[in-house]
Amino acid sequence: MREVVDGVFELRLGYVNVHVVVTDDGVVLVDTGLPGRSPLIERALRSIRRPLGEVSTILITHHHPDHVGSLADLRERTGARVIAHAADAPDITGANPPATPTGLFGRLAARVIGTVQPTKIDQLISADTSEPLPGFTALHTPGHTRGHVSYLLDRSGGVLFAGDAAGSRRGRVTGPPRVVTADPVRAGHSLARLAELEFEHAVFGHGRAVSGMAVEAFRKAVSG
Repeated sequence: MREVVDGVFELRLGYVNVHVVVTDDGVVLVDTGLPGRSPLIERALRSIRRPLGEVSTILITHHHPDHVGSLADLRERTGARVIAHAADAPDITGANPPATPTGLFGRLAARVIGTVQPTKIDQLISADTSEPLPGFTALHTPGHTRGHVSYLLDRSGGVLFAGDAAGSRRGRVTGPPRVVTADPVRAGHSLARLAELEFEHAVFGHGRAVSGMAVEAFRKAVSG
């Protein structure tokens, strides 16, 4: 686990990142990785002397299984409050049953990912901009999914949790992968919206954090 700025950690779990934010009111997780990753998250928290029981809130960027795979288990073990966007809620709570995998690639992916258990959401985000927690601004950034949310933390000049609204590759910011993006046009609009903000650091669901006027990397991605 790598500290990006004071109290903000990037935990790489295979090809996807989970982020840990230490606050005065407990530990906040941003996403939970694939199914079965709770023990790895618990071990990572112990490495910074934080027990799993200190997790008080889990912020979800979107409903894809590599981001909510361990959500149900972590919510049950910690009693943490889960916050997600209303448009993605049915896929998280199980109101929308998961699609049956088709094709060889789909079946292989489902076998690797495993089964995602549905769980309750304690607080729904429905506005374009809101403050779900003190210090955090939730920004509706649809496109990758209908209810994708990015979060901006008011710390160290601003830390953007981009989720899959953007990715990073060798220090460059990119848009989300088109093959698993529901609406690429809206995703492009969301990326442009993020580029209009001000933040020094950005972390991503996939790829390493970018620090030092990170918003400029977003602006280059939009203009390029």
